Parts: sequence; C-alpha cells; structure tokens
Amino acid sequence: MSTGSRLAHQVREATGEPAGALILVHGRGSDEHDLLPVLDALDPPGRFIGLTPGGPLSLPPGGRHWYGVPRVGFPDADTFAQGYGALTTFLDGWLAERGIGWERTVLGGFSQGAVMSYAVGLGAGRPSPAGILAMSGFVPVVDGWEAELESRRNLPVCIAHGASDPIIRVDFGHQARDLLTEGGLAVEYHESPAAHHLDPVLLHELTAWVQARI
Repeated sequence: MSTGSRLAHQVREATGEPAGALILVHGRGSDEHDLLPVLDALDPPGRFIGLTPGGPLSLPPGGRHWYGVPRVGFPDADTFAQGYGALTTFLDGWLAERGIGWERTVLGGFSQGAVMSYAVGLGAGRPSPAGILAMSGFVPVVDGWEAELESRRNLPVCIAHGASDPIIRVDFGHQARDLLTEGGLAVEYHESPAAHHLDPVLLHELTAWVQARI
C-alpha cells in the first residue's frame, strides 16, 4: 500500500483557453484511464481542461483504490484518511499549477469516485467547487470526516443512479438527494433502470448540467 501527493493521472487539455476544470474520479479497482473517455462525453466542445486522478492505494482484488470497503456506505477510516489526504493535496496543487480556482472546477466521480467527490467537495474546511457530479455513489459516513452543508447552500449537485444497482443500492442515491436537498444545496437527481454503470441514456442530461456550471 502506498500513498503520495503526486498521484498518477491523465489530463485532457481544453481546445482553447479553459473555462474551468472538469475532474472525474474513478471507482474501486479501476484507474486513471477509466473515465478519460467520459471527459469528452460530458464536455464535447472541450471548454474544460479535464483531469482523471488515480487512487493511491493498492488493495485486493487489485487495481487502484481510494479506501477500503468493510461495508458499503461506511468506508474504512484509516484508508479513507489516506485516500482523502492524497486526493485533496494533489487536486489543490494541480489546480494551483494550472491557475484554476475551485470555483471554476466541476468535481465528479463514479462509485467510489463519487464518494470521494462528495468528500472533497463537501468536507469541512474545504473550498466549494462549481458543482459536484456524483454517479452511483453515496455521502460517506466515516470517522474523521464530516460534511459542511451550511456554507454550501445553493451549491449545484447532480446525482445519477441506477435503480437496479446491486453494488451501491439506489437507496444510497435517494439518501444523498434528500440529505443535500434538506441542507439547502441545489440538487438535480437522475435515475434510470441501469445497474452499476453510467447509463448512456443519462449522458444528455449530465452533459447539459456540466456545461451550465461555468
């Protein structure tokens, strides 16, 4: 197991001067290449500089991870702290190098990456992004981390979840929607009959949401 502030990553440059950044965080056991094509799907004009970071942890059954999973919805606290620390340090540094503030950054992810997007975008003491795109994830319940919603009223959040998801049940999507709506965030929720994958049927809505952020 290893962590580091300089994570493996892929970058998709904007077609011109970037309007902002679009960051997509991969799921459990995948890597920084997995969501690279989704950058183009969500940003066809290339308005954003795109980034896909790779998880710092090597855990069974292989691939890159952001935290251990003793129980869905409740990340292992020790590995979560490592993944969260590595991701926040890397993203803060990378955005500073590119001269792009968090207010011009859309932060999203799939599955475990959606969990990390919630964690980074909603964490106490963290800057607010331009929006959070959570695909098939949940707001984590874990020692050492807490959401700060009061200062993020009206923050745009887009949630996409499959009604037939056997890995992260759709109930988790409903819980996130209700929690954030009650907290005053501007939540847009999309559900499809899909299992644990990004349903192409939702791409039009998700793309429109991303493009409207900046």
